[in-house]
Amino acid sequence: MPPAPAAPELLAEPGAAPTAVPGPARRRRPSALWRLALPVGSLLLFLALWQAVAAAGTWSETLVPPPAKVWDAFLAVSTTRDGVRGYNGTYLVEHLGISLRRIAFGAGVGIALGVLLGLVMGTVRWVRSLFEPWISFLRTLPPLAYFSLLIVWLGIDEEPKITLLAVAAFPPVAVATTAAVAAAPRHLVEAARALGASRWEVVKDVVLPSALPETFTGVRLAVGVAYSSLVAAELVNGLPGIGGMVKDAANYNNTPVVLVGIAAIGVSGLLIDALLVRLERAVVPWRGRT
Repeated sequence: MPPAPAAPELLAEPGAAPTAVPGPARRRRPSALWRLALPVGSLLLFLALWQAVAAAGTWSETLVPPPAKVWDAFLAVSTTRDGVRGYNGTYLVEHLGISLRRIAFGAGVGIALGVLLGLVMGTVRWVRSLFEPWISFLRTLPPLAYFSLLIVWLGIDEEPKITLLAVAAFPPVAVATTAAVAAAPRHLVEAARALGASRWEVVKDVVLPSALPETFTGVRLAVGVAYSSLVAAELVNGLPGIGGMVKDAANYNNTPVVLVGIAAIGVSGLLIDALLVRLERAVVPWRGRT
């Protein structure tokens, strides 16, 4: 029986570099320039369509101002013009900073409580049966449904705003954490118990690492819900604040300033979500690899 042919690297001369065995072609990843060109191109297309709609004159400039007017409004609320400082005496970046501080406190409290309760609900069945209907009930309520009640209880200062943002951020992260903890791999839990791990060690070393990816998803959803509730939270006594600025400008049909505020909320929301994604990749590097 003839001998089997030797591998290519075995036939190479001594000292020569081994010949690479051809393998499946690797899928080319899009370049960084191409990944940047897509969103920039979509933005330019959107601006062109916006300018075309505004120039067509189908709607008045009060309803659909051209991009140039919105840009001028952005400059006006970001600088001092004719002795007028920003909008209502506050620059745009200051309005946004005050609102971000409110979101940080409100959403931070809601997320912390949601993670803690979700962890308990996912590990103790009777606690889940007790609280899950109430969380589902709270999750379906729009912020305006209870904001007036919060004002009656807490006044018109910062307390109702912070509380509303906390209540809005609480259900998504609680539901996500509960589901993630309950879905922890049973074989890993049983293996840890068989090795003598205590209940706390099982939760700390098995359940929490398994639940972290979905918990981070719940955190991102909670921040998004809190952001969507920002204007509602600043309906009353919201100035200074980006949501209060949008509400006040809408009262005077100042559409360019309204659009500037909406753009500021959206862009800052994108940046915060990108930071959360980077934090998730750093804290949960194993996501998608198991």
